[in-house]
Amino acid sequence: MLLVRRTNQRGQVRRAPLIAAVVGLAALGLVAVFATGPIGGRVPDSSPLVGQIAPTLAGRTLAGDRFDIDQERGRWVVVNFFATWCPPCVQEHPELVEFSQRVGDSATVVSVAYDQNELDDVERFFAERGGDWPVIIDGGDGAALDYGVKKLPESFVVAPNGTVVAKINGGVTADELERIIIQS
Repeated sequence: MLLVRRTNQRGQVRRAPLIAAVVGLAALGLVAVFATGPIGGRVPDSSPLVGQIAPTLAGRTLAGDRFDIDQERGRWVVVNFFATWCPPCVQEHPELVEFSQRVGDSATVVSVAYDQNELDDVERFFAERGGDWPVIIDGGDGAALDYGVKKLPESFVVAPNGTVVAKINGGVTADELERIIIQS
């Protein structure tokens, strides 16, 4: 077999084929990493709250009742921070409605409204889109800080013993919430 060594005009070995080979191998490695990643959805986001007892969440609801997460022990709770003006919040809302209908009394959703000063907007949001779970309108500011909310929507899945088992940034799906509960 005849090997041809390519050189430039000064007699130096050309490095372009070697560089091309290294770049090609690196690209193949990245494809392999992405191809073997999680299938069928994203991995819930990390949070220092995961594995800890859920922070206090109590306040007046849209219906005028008091909500306290500690009174929900014994069933799953999905704590959803949202705003009526947030497009991903609007997009995820039907999924929360579907999840709530699927799980019945074994779990509850509680939404924490960011637009507390616009109660008419929050009432209209739920009247138009459904959802018969508690919506905290008073007391949510401190909760957002306690839960470390950075960007809406954010949801936290709390186990029946009060421990946060998952944090989800961005919109959730009913299937994703059920999968988290089943796997926890």
